[in-house]
Amino acid sequence: MSRWRFVGRADEFNRLLTAVTGAEGRGLFFSGTAGIGKSRLLREVVDALPRETYAVWLVAASATTAALPFGGLVQLLPADQPPGLSPAGILRWALDVLQQQAAGRRIVLAIDDAHLLDPPSAALVHLVARSENATVIGTLRDGEQLPLPIRALWTDGLVDNAELSPMCPADTAGLLAAILDEPVDPASADRLGRLSAGNPLLLRELVHAAVGSGEVTSTYGVWKWTGRLELAPSLTELIDTRIGRLTPGVRAVVELVAFGEPLGLHLLNKAVEPEDVETAEERGLITMVTDDRRLDVRLAHPLYGEVMRRNCPVSRTRRLQARLAALLQEVGSRRRDDLLRVAVWRLDSGTAQDAPMLLGAAVQAFTRYDVPLATRLARAALDTGGGFDAAELLATILMFADRPDEAIEVLDAVAADLGDDRRRSRWLTVRGMVSYWGLSRESTVEEIAARGAELVDSADQARVLAFEAIMRLHRLDLGAALRLGRTVLDRPAASVSARELARCTIAYLHAAQGQLRLSATAVGLTQSEAARWRTDMPYLQLALELARGTRLAIGGDLAGIDAIAADEFADLAGAGDFRLGTGYLAILQAYAARLRGQSDAALGISLSACAVLATSRVYAGLAQAERAQTAALRGDAEQAAEAMAEADRTHAPSMTVLYPWLEQARGAVLAAAGDLPGAAKHLSALADRLRADGLAGHEVHVLHDLVRLDQATAPVGPTCSDGSRRTVAQRLSELSERVDGELAPLLARHARAVAEGDAEELLAVADDLADLDLVLWAAEATATALHRLRERRSPLVTTARERLAGLLGRCDQIRTPALRAGAPTLTEREWQIARLAADGRTSRVIAERLFLSARTVENHLQRIYGKLGVAGRAELDAALRAIPGHEGGRPG
Repeated sequence: MSRWRFVGRADEFNRLLTAVTGAEGRGLFFSGTAGIGKSRLLREVVDALPRETYAVWLVAASATTAALPFGGLVQLLPADQPPGLSPAGILRWALDVLQQQAAGRRIVLAIDDAHLLDPPSAALVHLVARSENATVIGTLRDGEQLPLPIRALWTDGLVDNAELSPMCPADTAGLLAAILDEPVDPASADRLGRLSAGNPLLLRELVHAAVGSGEVTSTYGVWKWTGRLELAPSLTELIDTRIGRLTPGVRAVVELVAFGEPLGLHLLNKAVEPEDVETAEERGLITMVTDDRRLDVRLAHPLYGEVMRRNCPVSRTRRLQARLAALLQEVGSRRRDDLLRVAVWRLDSGTAQDAPMLLGAAVQAFTRYDVPLATRLARAALDTGGGFDAAELLATILMFADRPDEAIEVLDAVAADLGDDRRRSRWLTVRGMVSYWGLSRESTVEEIAARGAELVDSADQARVLAFEAIMRLHRLDLGAALRLGRTVLDRPAASVSARELARCTIAYLHAAQGQLRLSATAVGLTQSEAARWRTDMPYLQLALELARGTRLAIGGDLAGIDAIAADEFADLAGAGDFRLGTGYLAILQAYAARLRGQSDAALGISLSACAVLATSRVYAGLAQAERAQTAALRGDAEQAAEAMAEADRTHAPSMTVLYPWLEQARGAVLAAAGDLPGAAKHLSALADRLRADGLAGHEVHVLHDLVRLDQATAPVGPTCSDGSRRTVAQRLSELSERVDGELAPLLARHARAVAEGDAEELLAVADDLADLDLVLWAAEATATALHRLRERRSPLVTTARERLAGLLGRCDQIRTPALRAGAPTLTEREWQIARLAADGRTSRVIAERLFLSARTVENHLQRIYGKLGVAGRAELDAALRAIPGHEGGRPG
């Protein structure tokens, strides 16, 4: 991990660059804490300035030169100064030297750490800033004493001064990928970003330490951090220096906050002297944060807590945690999370003896999808006498921690303690869930059905029936799943959790059948009851997201996918290591990115989903299928085939209901390998299977894939009474009247336009697809239209070509058969010439590289421009991107 590439800071970079190149030429200084990235930003802007236009000097002031006259600018000025000049004369002489060296260009003086300039250098910087043909930019460190001439730069209106804020989460993730040369999974990136507080230097030190200690691992090309922190000596020394020497009272303040943050100020003042709290705040060790009507105390930097906790002896650590628990219990729980905090302090201090409290805290942690914490608390509740309820909860959490074997052991240990129907039904459903999804035992469905029938209480029967319904859905017993789900909804005695689980089963089935409005209504009802089912069955959220995500994907609602990926559940699942939740949402995000043509993002997100779900078989096959789709989109046939093989290996029989997505991906993989007949045959058979299963929503998408393979007129489905078969376009038209939403009719229009060769209608369809942000399909429709227009030698060719270039400009690397068909026919030699021309090479250079005569190159270019247009390099390059598989100047 050497010097990493510059990542993020786009707004700050552009602002600083504009300060130099803008019409006013007004300078700018960025201030910020050490390691925040000021110096790197300054250097990147300086490197971007063209030297033929600007005379640029970059100066790095330092403490070693601060005591020397003009020491800060020693690398700029000649070694020998004219003798006998007054201080003012020396300044004028120095300015004249810079003007002479600039030779008519605009002067740009960039000062890094300007707070360390000696007084004469600072005065010269101020004088340069007053010059009409000069701009001064630079950096300052927060909290440092500034030379008066530097401070006067913005008080006199010569430059602007702005604070460089910590890196945002997206930039932090990008920087981590740059440091490690591969992407980092979102949860790890978020934790490392929060720990470094968006400081690039601290982030790099954290990553160095994690790599050195083996605490980061790579799966499917995605790095994941274990969460165990090893602080490098250099980082520990840096934090120790910032904290400094502490009095016993101030140390007590910092330690209590380190173990208890966020800590209410009123609570902290009960434990320590208020004067020590004030001192800690004045020294920048703690900070006050207003939360609702309470003033909370936090450490000024997350790493302060890591160092303080690490340096605190075990005995004092346990005493402090017990003290915090006692304090909060004394004043009484005022907030919902107070119970959870007390339980954790009691557990960590070894004073946890209250099983009901631990069980309540475990439930609370699980409702927040904090799987590791919920596991600790539930196990502690069981160990302190929590009995059946603790065992049931622990087994459930272990299931979602990808530890099904342990979950079975916990359940079997309390199998003799099932005294009533309530316990029997809960034990039966949890064990069934672990057995079916955790261990992939399909026989579980019949077992749960037989044992559930032995229950007497209607509410307890309903709970078992709800689980049986969703299991039957997942193994594709669709009729039985629908019947059982409705049976639960018809039972007044059914609990809220059982009823809403059944409703999610029906909502998913409606979505797959294309009844999107009914599905949306059911999902909305379940969401409205969330407060009533979440405590009892927090994992119901997965069934809800599966139904909602399927509806949005089938309906082509990419904005809706964005919304659920930004919802509270996504944040909670990511922070709490709830992998099934984060993994499924990542699959949806990859799907949306793919249909937008953003193949780079789609591949990165799908790889992240594969890594997150690597230890779980519930959605692992689906994640690999999405990865295969994205690799196929990029023309990477090898990776697509590898991902498809992994999808087949990891896909569990208990998730058969997901077969449409996997088999649709298989068709894309065949097409990417060049087997278009095989892909068409496979997709046609898949459409027949979906028709037989009644999954019209999925069938629409598979038929559209056939349209994208130019199979709109191919026969599909059973033979009609007159001996004929419907075409793909005709079947899509039928489905457009049955499948809800605006997408199915639009895809049917696409199919008819392809079947009829109607280029103008294809362009209209492309516009409507682009309005839905379905850029990939819009580009393919435009490419098909362009091909038809070329055949007719239509004057609309130029318009279609420009529109295709605009759509491809919104995409990353995309290589599909439809784009290949829409690309102009070029010989290999013409392709090489076009590629070099797009890179800005002259005819002479092209001739020399390809060992051709200049006349031959000119003749070729005329033919190429006749096919591709001469609207400029950008359009030519975009048109070339429509030819799939081109690499290194050769066509695919």
